[in-house]
Amino acid sequence: MENPKTSPAAAPVIFPLAGKRVAVAGANGMVGSALLRRLGRVPCEAIGAGRAEVDFRRQAPVEQWMNRVKPDVLFVAAATVGGILANSLRPAEFLYDNLMIAGNAIEAARQAGVKKLMFLGSSCIYPLTDKPMREEMLLTGPLEPTNQWYSVAKIAGLKLCAAYRRQWNCDFISAQPTNLYGPGDRYDLEGSHVIPALLLKIHRARESGARSVEIWGTGRPRREFLHVDDLADALVFLMERYSGESHVNVGWGEDVTISELAKLIAEVVGYNGAFDFNTAKPDGAPRKRLDVTKLDALGWRPRMHLKEGLADAYRWFLKHAA
Repeated sequence: MENPKTSPAAAPVIFPLAGKRVAVAGANGMVGSALLRRLGRVPCEAIGAGRAEVDFRRQAPVEQWMNRVKPDVLFVAAATVGGILANSLRPAEFLYDNLMIAGNAIEAARQAGVKKLMFLGSSCIYPLTDKPMREEMLLTGPLEPTNQWYSVAKIAGLKLCAAYRRQWNCDFISAQPTNLYGPGDRYDLEGSHVIPALLLKIHRARESGARSVEIWGTGRPRREFLHVDDLADALVFLMERYSGESHVNVGWGEDVTISELAKLIAEVVGYNGAFDFNTAKPDGAPRKRLDVTKLDALGWRPRMHLKEGLADAYRWFLKHAA
């Protein structure tokens, strides 16, 4: 394996999870739950840690938990998350909580001798652009204002992993997912991301017989989406086969407009009404699509196309959240 102190990008490596104690911070969230489902297919000891087990915003409980559990491997999927409205209403929470989660998890893992750690970023870490976002574009321009608080915290976590590689020789890596959806998503109109918010609105409109559904913005921004089970598969793949200072983008490399997304959700839900685009509300970034060349070169591609994934998400919603 290359020297993680000096190599900014890494060749494929083999770090099998089989036989190891693998912990997932944020196990009750959408990503953490998907990771535990994926780890169920690996002959390892998977350990989930939700907020009931340990609050990763608090240093002492994190260190106590880490020393008690002594994982070989840690996925840091814990985060305070939300959509445009939540980011605008709770900027201090989004910055403080996510800074503390990153710092506490990464330092406690170093102290406890965790052999390998993966920290998850967010596509909002990149500056505003209409081009596919390459890993090298980090910190090359201004952030999108509506979620800059979350972005800054996630950038700090990515850089902390890189710094620990250089100074402490820790095999800590970072993955950069695109917009996610699927089982375990959060369905409320104040805190949700775009897919669960639209799915909830359109489902309610179908149930009530409403003639139209209000959608924030113009409907023209383009977004990329990845089913959370595809993400979990990619994260296990990277944990076993990647070791390098640079974060790795995880996505489809394809995007759709918000208007096209709404039409797809309407088809899945069975809604035949119209859409009322409220242009007084913010659009957010005009386009967010990842360049996934690095992940492609390592040999991983997603499997679940958007309409198929939306149908899976709606089935979960009807069973658990409707």
